[in-house]
Amino acid sequence: MRIEERLAELGLTLPAAPAPPATGSLPPDWVRVVGRRVLVSGHGPLLPDGRPAGPFGRVPDEVPLESAQQSARLAALGVIGTVQRAVGDLDRIAAWVTVSGFVFAEPGYRHTTAVLNAFSALVHDVFGREVGAHARTAIGAATLPLGVPVVVAAELELRS
Repeated sequence: MRIEERLAELGLTLPAAPAPPATGSLPPDWVRVVGRRVLVSGHGPLLPDGRPAGPFGRVPDEVPLESAQQSARLAALGVIGTVQRAVGDLDRIAAWVTVSGFVFAEPGYRHTTAVLNAFSALVHDVFGREVGAHARTAIGAATLPLGVPVVVAAELELRS
């Protein structure tokens, strides 16, 4: 099944391009394709129009686990949408190689992997286990841009 058909079957909509960073900063390339490597800059949760999605704040004292997991799912959709704009056809993806996730976490919070599991689950649901399987890091952070609870970067590989 084609990836776009799978997204539709799951009732998922990819958001518009992420909003540009704050004024005065150098805008990043959201995706850089080098040979077969697809390097994706950190994405937070996005609304359908590409603006950052709430809730905002630290997990779990300001944002409960379930809300942080929803933020991780929205970040996954943002990453997938940005990759689609960069490479055209999502069926060109041969593998999700690695995912690096950061959780705006209360000091001592030990469940960052539980937050990022939602990102990984969505990738597996959309791309299947063979293509969607990836190595992953889930780190707690003292703060994240705009106060989003989750930021995720990734590396993917294109089919030859």
